[in-house]
Amino acid sequence: MKILYKATYTYKLFRLLYEQCESFITTLGEITYYCVEFFKELKNFNTSFHEIIEQCARFGFSSLPITLSIVGMTSIIVAMQIAGEMVKQGGGNFVGMLMAILTVREEGAIMSGFAIISMIGSSLASEIATMKVTEQLDAIKVLKVNPVNYLFTPRVIAGTLMMPLVVIVASLVGIAGGALASNITSELSYKAYFDSVWSGLSMHDLNVCILKSISFGFAISLISCACGMNAKDGAKGVGIATTKAVVWSFVSIVIIDLIFAAAFFY
Repeated sequence: MKILYKATYTYKLFRLLYEQCESFITTLGEITYYCVEFFKELKNFNTSFHEIIEQCARFGFSSLPITLSIVGMTSIIVAMQIAGEMVKQGGGNFVGMLMAILTVREEGAIMSGFAIISMIGSSLASEIATMKVTEQLDAIKVLKVNPVNYLFTPRVIAGTLMMPLVVIVASLVGIAGGALASNITSELSYKAYFDSVWSGLSMHDLNVCILKSISFGFAISLISCACGMNAKDGAKGVGIATTKAVVWSFVSIVIIDLIFAAAFFY
């Protein structure tokens, strides 16, 4: 009877849901554990500045071309859709304001986060996961070196510091792309566009954007490193850890963005 019950679709569906919930709780616990360990090691701060600078270059300069391309093209697409219609309705003086608010509040940070996750987050996870399955982390522990301090600290610090800079540059490119698209599609002058930008933006928007991007950088780097640290089962485990890091990073920045929207703009 037990064998027949396990062969039913109901049991298989229940088993699948149970495994997914178990994996979710386990991963959340692992991320929380490494977050606590990171702050414990941060008090000692034995990390070399050379390693931090190297990781900053990785987060900033290496990811900048793809990030600027994504944010710039997204802004151009949005501006192409709205500029012509707003000019027809007599709202041309509000195009720049709308694009600036959209880019600074949401698009710049979110699209930059997606680009960083795809390029840097996955790289961090696969790199540390490979070290884990090839027992390099065990060798580090044998040498009396804390892997969290050696691997986590420079990467998380670099991600937290560089993400705001990337978002600021990407937002500027996005606003400029919106100006170009608006001028081409609706013949809206650059002066009218940028006058509207300055009248629509506020320091509140900029401060929230920077604070949000700091949270994004911390979450992406922490989650990517944590998922890599818990890899197992050889090459297959590296792929699973990388996929888990990307998925969890995407989910985390959407949740963080929702929290910021509810806290500062609701």
